[in-house]
Amino acid sequence: MKKNRKLFRMVVGVIVAISLTTACATHAVPPPPAAAPPAQTTTAAAPAAKTTAAAPAAQTTAAATPAAVTTAAAAPAMPSAADLQRVVKEAYEKFKDVTDGKNADYIPELAKVPSELFGVVIVTAAGDVYTAGDVDYAFSIQSVSKPFTAALVMQEQGDQAIKDKIGVEPTGLKFNAILATQIIPQVSVNPLVNSGAIASVSMVQAKSAEERFNKILDFFNVLSGATLSVIDSVYKSEAATNQRNRAHGYILAASDRIYSDPMEAVDVYTKQCSIGVTAKQLGIMGATLANKGINPVTKAKVIDAKYVPKVLAIMMMAGFYNESGNWAYTTGLPAKTGVGGGIVAIVPGQLAIVGFSPRVNDAGNSVRSAKAINYIVNELGLNIFGSGK
Repeated sequence: MKKNRKLFRMVVGVIVAISLTTACATHAVPPPPAAAPPAQTTTAAAPAAKTTAAAPAAQTTAAATPAAVTTAAAAPAMPSAADLQRVVKEAYEKFKDVTDGKNADYIPELAKVPSELFGVVIVTAAGDVYTAGDVDYAFSIQSVSKPFTAALVMQEQGDQAIKDKIGVEPTGLKFNAILATQIIPQVSVNPLVNSGAIASVSMVQAKSAEERFNKILDFFNVLSGATLSVIDSVYKSEAATNQRNRAHGYILAASDRIYSDPMEAVDVYTKQCSIGVTAKQLGIMGATLANKGINPVTKAKVIDAKYVPKVLAIMMMAGFYNESGNWAYTTGLPAKTGVGGGIVAIVPGQLAIVGFSPRVNDAGNSVRSAKAINYIVNELGLNIFGSGK
């Protein structure tokens, strides 16, 4: 029995000794602080980071953490003035002879616009303008107007109003699809398809149709830094053939998703789409979004900066209608198209790119404009998801 007790005490002593040794080892070599690597990675050139360079563990950890460096590199650098003018000219020359697509003819007046017209514009957030081609021809803004009216509604009522009263989901269907209003619970769906755009117009706070339209036109004037006006022949042509949009208005009314008289909203929407704008003026409107809501030419604050990401998000998801996924995949910029031939694309914080060409494809997107913008984006590495180079 005494031998057993002696053996038991020896075993306990060994266990205690091992425990103490482990505890001492734990306190003797503390792990590197978790917060140190990110601080070193994001301030690599800072003197403070050099002071801690003697800590091998911290250095090793920082070197093995490339994620922060990769993220910083993903933001495209601002191209030089020479490069911007070069790619505008190259895009124009490369695609000026493309004849794919045809003028939208469901609005008869659009079929009369000369098909050979083609212009390319870049406007930077500093207000610099680079052009090639037919950039001073006034064409009807059509659906390119939609994100700007949504921005006006946000200015008046906040961004949540757009989400709650219209919606922000893409449809995957054509811009004027009645089917979308029947299969998607929000009915109005999003502000960049016709149903949602008509609802968006109805949300502009006004006591009459005239006041509502004038607020929209005044807002567009400040965005463009110009005095815009309705192309009367386009308005009359569109008003005489907009039965589908009237149907959208009544469907919205039946679902309590329109916020003024439905036919009044449709008429104001039709006038909005008939506003004439040049490629240069549209470029300044786009650059205002790129410049956090401040017109880069006039320096007027037009849109609160907090709303700009919301507008760009909708443009990314639905700006190319049922080709929005392909546009994001190949080009990677928030953009908006219109059957009048215009496209505006935004590089946040840097610039806007505009293409104008009346020939559109089956989705209603200008063929040459899309090709030109895609070329510029890939040449300069402006895709917001990364250039892949």
